[in-house]
Amino acid sequence: MTLRYALLAMLTPLPAAAQTLPEAQRGTIVAGIDKRAPQLESAARTIWGWSEVGYQEAKSSALLQGQLKAAGFTVKPGVAGMPTAFVASFKQGSGPVIGILAEYDALPGLAQSAVPSRAAIDNKAAGHGCGHNLFGAASIAAAVAIKEWMVANKVQGELRVYGSPAEEGGSGKVYLVRAGLFDDVSAVLHWHPADANGVFTGKSMANISGKFRFHGTSAHAAASPEKGRSALDGVEVMDVAVNFLREHIPSSTRIHNVITAGGEAPNVVPDFAESYYYVRNTDPEIVKDVWARVTRASEGAAMATGTRVEQEVTGGVYSMLASRTLAKVMAANLTQVGGENWTPEEIAWATAMQKNLPTQPPLDSVKRTDLADRGPDGGGSTDVSDISWTTPTIGLNTATWVPGTPAHSWQAVAASGMSIGFKGAVVAAKTIALTAADLFLSPQTLAAAKAELDAARGPGFRYAALLGDRQPALTYRKPTPAFEGKAAR
Repeated sequence: MTLRYALLAMLTPLPAAAQTLPEAQRGTIVAGIDKRAPQLESAARTIWGWSEVGYQEAKSSALLQGQLKAAGFTVKPGVAGMPTAFVASFKQGSGPVIGILAEYDALPGLAQSAVPSRAAIDNKAAGHGCGHNLFGAASIAAAVAIKEWMVANKVQGELRVYGSPAEEGGSGKVYLVRAGLFDDVSAVLHWHPADANGVFTGKSMANISGKFRFHGTSAHAAASPEKGRSALDGVEVMDVAVNFLREHIPSSTRIHNVITAGGEAPNVVPDFAESYYYVRNTDPEIVKDVWARVTRASEGAAMATGTRVEQEVTGGVYSMLASRTLAKVMAANLTQVGGENWTPEEIAWATAMQKNLPTQPPLDSVKRTDLADRGPDGGGSTDVSDISWTTPTIGLNTATWVPGTPAHSWQAVAASGMSIGFKGAVVAAKTIALTAADLFLSPQTLAAAKAELDAARGPGFRYAALLGDRQPALTYRKPTPAFEGKAAR
């Protein structure tokens, strides 16, 4: 998840919520997760080692599915056209349907050892810079604990785990929503690694992402440049046009890009080049408008350079519409679980890591759980947001990284592969499990959350995915071969 997880300047606690779960049962659930902590750590460490990127998480998905099957869940793999997605279910009679999200994709270009200094890993390209190895492992641990509690106490209802691939730019959950897999769900719970503990109730940014592929004519760059039409020129002219566009869009909008292909040799006029763009704003309508203008910039660049451009939207997500009704329940449980307690060895590791960070908040801030409201707006995007517009949804952050660590960094990768990360994941698993149990026993809370969502969306709301009706972009993390463009001419 690409939300901003640094400590925010203005944080206000949520009011406490009544807890419906008997104290003895709460203790049993917490003890059950403590018992499973070694399995959680083993799964998180293994997925961290694999570091599979979006839609290529075959081993990671299979590992989590296997744990759920062994625990008595019915697992349906390959849902919504995504081979690495799954839905696992445990049902006992009729009652509420509570969903828990699990992610497991890594980020390209962030391979890093679990040490407090920059140390890339040979022959490895990706790393868990957003901690999704922890995310998936902890969610499964929570789900197994809830299932055992349901059996022991004859609790009626259905518990589902949604294996969600390609959160990082692939919009995997959008396809789950579009397929109607949340239509009958009463509430959805999620969490995310961070550098502090808190329940997130602010907005994330809606976004549209996609690739612009320019096709030109190759030629000898010195002997016959007049015969060439540079696809790279198209990419660069588009970049210039978009940079001028920035002055004339709402100031809260973000546009960023990378050139993913630009030629192989300076003495060859490249006949294929590709740029990968993101447009973000908390308002989905602004995102759609700015994306249309970026697209027109690409068309103008192609015209100016005598090239041809093709566009593929690879992702698109809404802004977050978090449930404050559910947040009160989750915040109360996070407070009861408490923050992380590090050993002297972990404190020494974190102290060494902070030397590589631009800010150094107090290390003992990881013990705090009173930072309940993470501020009005996030600085990134997540496909959880689309779920939040269709089903009451709430999530928390736990301190799996050293305070001051930004997401999508090698520092986050390092902590996600060692004990600091695993301890934060256990806090998340306990909080999610207790919150789910409370909700199974509180139809009034679920009804209030549904009423809150209906009011927030407004009358007549109909969900429509920002990425349209395209099928999942299963190859979005793979390079686009130049010859594919030639064959399409």
